[in-house]
Amino acid sequence: MELIKRRIDLVQALQELMQEYQQAQSMTGKTFSFVTSCDKVYVSLDDTKFMQVVNNLISNAIKFTPDGGKITLALEEQDESLLVRVEDTGVGIPQKYHATLFDKFTNARRPGIKGEPSVGLGMSIIKTIVEWHQGKIWFESEENKGTRFFVQIPKQ
Repeated sequence: MELIKRRIDLVQALQELMQEYQQAQSMTGKTFSFVTSCDKVYVSLDDTKFMQVVNNLISNAIKFTPDGGKITLALEEQDESLLVRVEDTGVGIPQKYHATLFDKFTNARRPGIKGEPSVGLGMSIIKTIVEWHQGKIWFESEENKGTRFFVQIPKQ
């Protein structure tokens, strides 16, 4: 797979994405917010693939966050990198799935809280796309307390 990189304002791209989710708040029953430490930050990346990563993380947050819950997208500029965080107040990821969450066809796949299906490929695809951008992805999660995914990519 080839990356088609272009220079984009990541703040603007994430704001636009979050605005779409905010417009759908009444349909999803969740509250969406965007937080950033910078007004603009330009980075060279394959924005189509990178936004697929963020969209997938938000989609998963929606699937595993009960109505009335909150989903936050955050962007933080660091010295040599950018850190994107997707955080939810959902059901969390059971500890037994933490080690295998990013595996293909993982046993961590499970239906969403409203029965949404899962193939078990999404997280492995996300990890691959992040690695294509020389980045890394990790998460923190506790059952019934929510989940925080972190995607760190180098400034380029």
